[in-house]
Amino acid sequence: MGKIVLGIVGLGYWGPNLLRNFTQLNEAKVKICCDLDENILKKTQEQYHEVEITNNYKILLEDPEINAIVLAVSAPHHYDLAKQAILHKKHVFVEKPLTLEVFHAEELLILSQQNDVKLMVGHLMEYHPAIEKIKQMIQSQELGDIYYLYSQRVNLGRIRSDENALWSLAPHDISIIMYLLESEPIRVSARGEAYLQDGVEDVVFLDMFFPNKIMAHVQLSWLDPHKIRKTTIVGSKKMVVFDDMDPSEMIRIYDKGVTNNQTYGSFSDSLLLRFGDVTIPHIKVVEPLKLECQHFIDCIKNDKQPRSDGKDGLRVVKVLQYAQESLAKGGIPVKIGDKI
Repeated sequence: MGKIVLGIVGLGYWGPNLLRNFTQLNEAKVKICCDLDENILKKTQEQYHEVEITNNYKILLEDPEINAIVLAVSAPHHYDLAKQAILHKKHVFVEKPLTLEVFHAEELLILSQQNDVKLMVGHLMEYHPAIEKIKQMIQSQELGDIYYLYSQRVNLGRIRSDENALWSLAPHDISIIMYLLESEPIRVSARGEAYLQDGVEDVVFLDMFFPNKIMAHVQLSWLDPHKIRKTTIVGSKKMVVFDDMDPSEMIRIYDKGVTNNQTYGSFSDSLLLRFGDVTIPHIKVVEPLKLECQHFIDCIKNDKQPRSDGKDGLRVVKVLQYAQESLAKGGIPVKIGDKI
């Protein structure tokens, strides 16, 4: 198989980053870029002379040379555009979240299987080298039993009007947590408030409860003085902090914990705090988006299932939808699988 020929749709916010990375891959060729904004199209062609431009999505769908379509449009359009691409036998890469409804995600998954095409979701953090390192530590039991996790994804802006902070920001953390734990939550709860726009929550606090008493808390906001992208994992042996805003020390491993010393007479006396070294492993700095784009091309060329495939996308949408239900009910915990 020669180069994978791509069409990219949506060049507003994230699309240019996808375009840049796919054009740098030897095994890929971006043939056509599509957007409704003529100014954006003009700027794109000025920078990428070899790429064709259009405001007509059908041109990409009907081009027999195009193997795959990359969708970087706003979330409400994911389902419809992805469905059309799949029905035209095109492989599809769609940014997170896969859809805004569980039954739409289920339909896309089934259609991709029926049409024998790859469906991959842009769960970018699953391709981050630091997340890979942490996953290896969990699998090797270096951290011991996982007790709980918490993450912060906050900053000032980028304010959205077509989706709230839950749907805009949480897919990253939900996908990270489920990827690390290799598990899905059994119930969720979410509380939030809309301060800037009625009905669009700027701040959301999400809680997920997993089997084996594992808990996860996610703080989400685009109305915060700090830009924080941090995840903490607490295990029975060690604790790990991943700070995506610190490229030189992305991971800190704390050899701290509580040891149960059975020689003491009472339970309280038997719990001893343990303070060990702090280790900062070297993480090779590679742009996660480059790894993600390369993975999509590799999966097409080698007929492999993407890591963040349609099933992974469906799992994240399911958590989001149940969390949205809890949000609408003022934070009441909702059991995953209950009718909503």
